Amino acid sequence: MLRTRLKEYRVRFGLKQEDLANLVGVRRETIGNLENGRYNPSLKLAMDIAKVFHTTVEELFCFEEE
Repeated sequence: MLRTRLKEYRVRFGLKQEDLANLVGVRRETIGNLENGRYNPSLKLAMDIAKVFHTTVEELFCFEEE
């Protein structure tokens, strides 16, 4: 299962879902689905999001055994 710290980082940076979506070129719903674990990002999207937060993909996303 994919775990994410996306919401934590987004709030820390003072961004709304729509703000982050605009920065990485996706819809706001995509960000919401990522935060709720209903969508796995492509590698490019994960890297684009990590760039926004000046961190690594591994810091934002990790796979855990269920």
